[in-house]
Parts: sequence; structure tokens; C-alpha cells
Amino acid sequence: MAEQRSGLAVLISGRGSNLIALHKACRAGEIDSTITQVICNNPNAPGLAYCREHSIPAQIIDHRDFPDRLSFDRTLMKALDAADVQLILLAGFMRLFSAELTRHFESRMLNIHPSLLPRYRGLNTHQRVLDDGTRWHGCSVHYVTADLDSGPIVARSAIRVSENQSSDELAAALLEREHRLYPFAVRECINGNIQLREGQVLYRNKPLPYPLLV
Repeated sequence: MAEQRSGLAVLISGRGSNLIALHKACRAGEIDSTITQVICNNPNAPGLAYCREHSIPAQIIDHRDFPDRLSFDRTLMKALDAADVQLILLAGFMRLFSAELTRHFESRMLNIHPSLLPRYRGLNTHQRVLDDGTRWHGCSVHYVTADLDSGPIVARSAIRVSENQSSDELAAALLEREHRLYPFAVRECINGNIQLREGQVLYRNKPLPYPLLV
């Protein structure tokens, strides 16, 4: 019988605020797991300093060292296979993945995105929400596929957009929700309450008709 995978791998590109939230949740016992590997594609990412301060194993795989997306993805796949973790968590990892990689880690890779998916996929979500005059904004945790921010959605959290709110103010308000939503979703996955089977999100072994609202 194969040994069961354990631990979490977190992928970052920048400050790693969601990495920090996940690490704190693990240390507090809110998530019954530990972060055993961080992989970063940016050698200058501020989040690497947090890893050093807290003795979290971190590896830099700079995408600029590779001639194309697929060669980078295959190197990343090898590193993640070696880590042999239960879940792979994207936390501000600013790379699109090939279908080869997402198929390889199907049902084991999650991302948090700063919008109420399926609305506002991609970048600059806060300003786009303000430009459209949208009254509600939020964040979503979803399984990762090769299509940008389009994988099955697990959970969402919503906030009301205030009048005359700036993009930076909206981003800061939403970040607090991200730091609660992501640990919740990871905990439910680790506990087996959330699963992905044949492209369908299950919650406690029943199809989830709508993403969980947290």
C-alpha cells in the first residue's frame, strides 16, 4: 500500500500574505497539516524572507531560466512530485500552467483569486470592479485547470463595495477575507469534506450545486 501523502506545498511570486495566513492557521491547529515546501518563481519575492524567518523549506525555480512554459512546468512538476504533498496551494503565484501540469495534479491544486468567480478572471480585478460600478466584490477558491481562473469553484467570500473607495482600499478590505477563506477551504479539503471527482466538487460526499459562501 502506497504511503499517504501529507503536508502542503505553497507556490508564491510576491509578498506571500496568503502563505502567511495559511502558515498561521497550521500553527494554530486550524488546519491539520503543515507547510512542508514553498516554491517561488521570483528570487526577490518578499515572501521568501518569511520562509527564512520561520524555517519553512523554500525553493526558487525562476521561470526566466527556461526557454518556454512547458520546460518550466516540467521542472516544477518534478519538484512538487518530490515534495509528495497532499495539496498544492497557489498563493499569488503569477504563472499560467500548461494542461500537462494541471492534469498531473488534478484534484490536488487550489488557487485563491480576488474576485467572485466566474466574474473578473485575470488581473486588476479591484479596479475593474470599481470601473463597472459593481456593488459586490469578493474572493474565490477554486481548483486549478489550464484555463485562466476557470476551474471548479469551492468557496467564495463577498464584501460590499463602499462609495468612493479606492482600488487600494478595496484590495486591503478584501485581503482580510482572503486570509479567512483560504484556510477554511484548505481545512475542509484536508479533512476530506471537499473533494473533486470527475470535475464535480463534492461537499461531504454530495454534489455542491453552488460554491460555499464563507
